Amino acid sequence: QVQLVESGGGLVQPGGSLRLSCAASGILFSTYTMGWYRQAPGNEREWVGTITRDGGTKYADSVKGRFTASRDNAKKMVYLQMNSLKPEDTAVYYCNADWTVVPGRKNYWGQGTQVTVSS
Repeated sequence: QVQLVESGGGLVQPGGSLRLSCAASGILFSTYTMGWYRQAPGNEREWVGTITRDGGTKYADSVKGRFTASRDNAKKMVYLQMNSLKPEDTAVYYCNADWTVVPGRKNYWGQGTQVTVSS
């Protein structure tokens, strides 16, 4: 059974920091590209950032320079360090695991963790 479990969300003031964690089980973690997404009320889910199997990262323009993804393959963990948080970062944050080797694909989601940025 595949599980992705996010943690680390909460309430933080503007300008503050949070670190989200995602614990994976049931997958060969090191072979998956891991992603972070978020969804604010009334909005569609949007991509935040990705970290590849080899540790390469890409980020949405809205978070570039403020958010940093990292992973620990031995612990089957992926992290999202969020600095200089803004009210517009308020959303439910989701962890995603993707394995794509054409023609096959496996894709999994966590249950999400709430991040609220407010004074």
